[in-house]
Amino acid sequence: MVDWDAARYDRVSDPQLEWGRRVIARLAPRAGERVLDLGCGTGRVTAEIAALVPGGLVVGLDRSETMLRVAARTVPASTGVAAAGRQPLVRADAAALPFAGGFDAVFSAATLHWIAEHDAVFESVLRALRPGGRFVAQCGGGPNLERLYRRAAALRERPSYAPFFAGWEDPWHFAFPGPTRDALERAGFVDVDTSLEAAPVTFDDPAAFSEFVGCVCLRHHLARLPGDLTGTFLDDVTRAAKADAPPLTLDYWRLNIDARRPPA
Repeated sequence: MVDWDAARYDRVSDPQLEWGRRVIARLAPRAGERVLDLGCGTGRVTAEIAALVPGGLVVGLDRSETMLRVAARTVPASTGVAAAGRQPLVRADAAALPFAGGFDAVFSAATLHWIAEHDAVFESVLRALRPGGRFVAQCGGGPNLERLYRRAAALRERPSYAPFFAGWEDPWHFAFPGPTRDALERAGFVDVDTSLEAAPVTFDDPAAFSEFVGCVCLRHHLARLPGDLTGTFLDDVTRAAKADAPPLTLDYWRLNIDARRPPA
């Protein structure tokens, strides 16, 4: 696993924050609810959910220690649970959640595409929910970032880069609505609704584009390269993106998920 540069991610992740806010609107959290933010990252979205559930509990969960260290500076003050002796942040694997029947809702944004075992995740989320609890999520899906990753694949074949990518396997899983719906139903969910939506992101200048893709989209690629080639790889990707129409635009697609655990 290639861990995140969490402080940098916190600085550049405005697109993820905006997507997260739209998922919060679908979640429609209510006062007094217990909500799990699965893949909470640096806690920016977690804090916004917490503000909408007075008297409730919001738990942020992530498998990245670096993300949780940054989130710890944001989430406790926002949730108001630290003083009551309850831990609002948990390090755990989404495919093996350490909860059973504890939440009214499980929320997730911009996370599930980094996890290959969606069947295991959905089974784990179902167990974490109370009867009748809802699962509201969004992640990369379908043709997400197809143009960017096609270019990165071509670069991996160049003689100057190829030796560093022996045995490469894509670390993302961009599922489609149909198979995702089937997997949720196999796990035991009902009232399942899945869909894809285009969500392109355009950057103001090459430096902003390069910093974002280096931190978020291409971090696994760059982790394989020696320091003197990381900048060159990013420059090659950014130069190609400048010629796109519109330029410096990432071809994001989001997979929306809404489902419910059956009532008791």
